[in-house]
Amino acid sequence: MTEFQYQTEQFADIRILRYYIPGFEELNLEEKKLIYYLHEAALAGRDIYWDQNYKHNLSIRKTLEQIIKHYNGDRDSESFRHFLTYAKRVFVSNGIHHHYSTQKILPEFNEDYFIELVNNSPEGNFPLEEAESISELLKLLLPAIFDSCLDARRVNLDPQADMALQSANNFYENVNQEQVVAFYKNLHDPDDPTPVSHGLNSRLSVHNEEIVERIWKINGLYSPAIERIVASLSKARGVAQNPHQRKIIQALIEFYETGDLEKFDEYSILWVQDTISDIDFTNGFIEVYGDPFGIKGAYQA
Repeated sequence: MTEFQYQTEQFADIRILRYYIPGFEELNLEEKKLIYYLHEAALAGRDIYWDQNYKHNLSIRKTLEQIIKHYNGDRDSESFRHFLTYAKRVFVSNGIHHHYSTQKILPEFNEDYFIELVNNSPEGNFPLEEAESISELLKLLLPAIFDSCLDARRVNLDPQADMALQSANNFYENVNQEQVVAFYKNLHDPDDPTPVSHGLNSRLSVHNEEIVERIWKINGLYSPAIERIVASLSKARGVAQNPHQRKIIQALIEFYETGDLEKFDEYSILWVQDTISDIDFTNGFIEVYGDPFGIKGAYQA
């Protein structure tokens, strides 16, 4: 057997590593199906995480992908190598902010070269809104990518900063720190012995001059992606390894359908209690360190 290559490449401060997974071929067909459906559910929510990290991330990622696929210029130049390194760093970080430091990743090429990359990719299917032109798209993306002061940190914990307005994440929209703190303080019931994690699955924004939560659920925010997650989870439920695991998946489906945080607690407790399944998974809005207030859960699976 050829020695397994764990590291595939290295760039900037990143090494890409592969996992060796012995035993997969020994699984039966139902177990392989379960892993496949859980994997499809995970992938279905990928764009949620990108959008949570920064409001322009998806447009930037799709633009980078189209350049990589369709650029007609010199792909051996130093500038194009710098572009590829930047694109890979963005892909690894799920956005334009470093996955650990949360600082904006700045390209080692200039705006003029980026414009040339776009304009010399005539077959590219760029992420244009209805009636939007390439020049209008560039007007939006150039400052987001190149301006080191604009949206400089995804998570700004500076005590002198307004953590809502000066963090580049997409959990809060046109609300300031004082409004965020007051909103969730009003939801807290000190007499509730089992409080839910208020705000875990929502974006806080202003609508008609009122502060409102937009819930991440079916028929809510991110509905198309969540519908695909639920479709794959429903298939996984049908090949669950045991009745308890089936209950776990069902509770998660109901959480995505309703946005009910008590249902998320039920799913989480069932998941912790599962000591018999061979195949384990996570899926949901879980880690909160992408939010300076530690409230909003980032999608993971």
